[in-house]
Amino acid sequence: MQTNRKSKGARRQSRILALNMMYLIDICNLSVEEAIKVVFDFREKIYSEAVKKFSSFLIIATVQNLNFIDEEIKKHLKNWTIDRLCAIDRNILRLATCEFLCCPQTPVAVVINEAIEIAKEYSTVDSGKFVNGVLDKIKHLRENKELISKFLKFSDNI
Repeated sequence: MQTNRKSKGARRQSRILALNMMYLIDICNLSVEEAIKVVFDFREKIYSEAVKKFSSFLIIATVQNLNFIDEEIKKHLKNWTIDRLCAIDRNILRLATCEFLCCPQTPVAVVINEAIEIAKEYSTVDSGKFVNGVLDKIKHLRENKELISKFLKFSDNI
């Protein structure tokens, strides 16, 4: 049986799982450990170890650096506060910003495109454009070698 829907790659699955976890942390005030457990226990589908590992890494790195990440996002919001953003958009921006910093091997264009596609699938009609606009302004962080080095040292400890 053929379907028109493409199978999602491992990294896309990881990003979607991390978004689910981030939403639970943000809206339901769960701890990182609780959110990881809920998401992995809730899904009947068995995810590969690679998917579990990357989604767990992404959520831990994002939460542990949330203040810095939120400050970077706030710098590029016009007439909005981070708390007023749709929760899905807010957390897509957080995860993508973290990925800019913690995963320099992933091209910036890939991080942005993945965030846009996830926003279009899970958020509002205009979310893809909004996420694209904000991330396009934040992507300069990748050029800061000292900052990337700090985040790479951090990610080695996760």
